Amino acid sequence: MKLERQVALVTGGSRSIGRAVALAFAREGAAVAVNYVSHAEEAESAVREIEKQGRRALAVRADASQRAQVQAMVDEVTTRLGPIDILVNNAGVQKRVFFLELDEADWDWMLGVNLKGYFLVGQAVAARMKARGRGKIINVSSEAAGFPAPRMTAYCVSKAGVAMLTKCMALELAPYGIRVNALAPGLTRTDINRKDLEDDTFLKARLTRIPLGRVMAPEDLVGAAIFLASADSDMMTGMTLQVDGGRGIT
Repeated sequence: MKLERQVALVTGGSRSIGRAVALAFAREGAAVAVNYVSHAEEAESAVREIEKQGRRALAVRADASQRAQVQAMVDEVTTRLGPIDILVNNAGVQKRVFFLELDEADWDWMLGVNLKGYFLVGQAVAARMKARGRGKIINVSSEAAGFPAPRMTAYCVSKAGVAMLTKCMALELAPYGIRVNALAPGLTRTDINRKDLEDDTFLKARLTRIPLGRVMAPEDLVGAAIFLASADSDMMTGMTLQVDGGRGIT
């Protein structure tokens, strides 16, 4: 197993991509902290599934955009599971709004969770990794970092910011043995875009730009996540690994 005796923290780990990654890490031997904000039942369900595999797990509530809550979360995970070896910054929100109707509150909300949250959690965890001289951080970005989309300005900007944040973190943390990479999914069936994918017109238009011809499931991303979390990627840092069905070449 590639993550034996490792401790992982997955933000937004109660549902969709985060949940799939948390369960996959447990299958590879890791103890996993499942972060959530409002989906306590789903987080506890993920914990039970992890524990059935014989791994330790913890559901921990925290808003990633709030520094005090982030620090309390990292303290709790470290106390109950041990020092964090792997961080997956995955918590994210999305709202489709026409640019001229995008208000400041929605802008702040999306940038706060999707970008500021990655900074706050990354900083809190990396400070402890630095003292140990090692660690892996995976920032979940999106194909939206490179492809503008209608009514998605704040979301696209937040994910483009994640791409540069990843490079900056990687550069400054490399001397301390901390590798920082991004995982950029293509169109994936998740809880935040489920309604969009029920629209046949939207779905058909998107599929024409995906050479492999289908919407991904969260489980399609776990192999790449395990690679970035494991020793297999030790000579990678500051990179974005796209798993997008070929969207990046169209």
